Amino acid sequence: MGLLNGKLAIVTGASRLNGIGAAICKELAENGCNIFFTYWTAYDNSMPWKIESDEPARLKEELESFGVKVASLEVDLSQTAELESLLKQVESESGQADILVNNAAYSTGTGYSTLTIEELDRHYRVNVRATTMLSIGFAKRFTKKSGGRIINLTSGQSKGPMPGELAYATTKGAVDALTITLSAEVATLGITVNAVNPGPTDSGWMTPEIQDALQPRFPFGRPGEQKDAAKLVKFLASDDAAWITGQIIHSEGGFVR
Repeated sequence: MGLLNGKLAIVTGASRLNGIGAAICKELAENGCNIFFTYWTAYDNSMPWKIESDEPARLKEELESFGVKVASLEVDLSQTAELESLLKQVESESGQADILVNNAAYSTGTGYSTLTIEELDRHYRVNVRATTMLSIGFAKRFTKKSGGRIINLTSGQSKGPMPGELAYATTKGAVDALTITLSAEVATLGITVNAVNPGPTDSGWMTPEIQDALQPRFPFGRPGEQKDAAKLVKFLASDDAAWITGQIIHSEGGFVR
């Protein structure tokens, strides 16, 4: 333990206790990292999996049990003004962040025949604009010269198509491009930028039918678990990953597309 002692991580999109965002928060906190996480219950409640109203509070309590400092904020990342306000609140309440994990995402089923400009814009505002502007804001505030980490969650758009998810695939693909170019721009600041593609992960959205359909495509006989992505994020956040930047890491357990 203590791999990240004294560091501060911002983790977006950590609403649900069984989500990847919550797992990342737990993994980092267990290794001594202070946490500032965001959540947006309105989005989760609009999805089939829903969310209990006390889940963010329960997550905060669980993280505090690791003996680290924890703060949280409910924020709609699709609103431009909220992005700067979030970074200002982190700095005033918790100090300068060392790590930014862009985990929050917007996703609804949209194929070519049903996609509207409005729905594409909704995906863009969260998946591209918020990820980009939070990353830029983090980099501008980072003055420690080394140890800075930006870690984006992506979905392997370069590995194959995602029929029925046109807006999601398009905007998440942009995150890969952002990761590569931003990594070159902020290296002189002592910041690495990487992306993690966890593959299909059983984080509450998989129905039994989806699980049955996907299981034969995993050589290990199971879909991804939240902890799989969280452990990779922990590694990328650590000093052991100081020489890794500009990478999209496909940690999918050998998933066959």
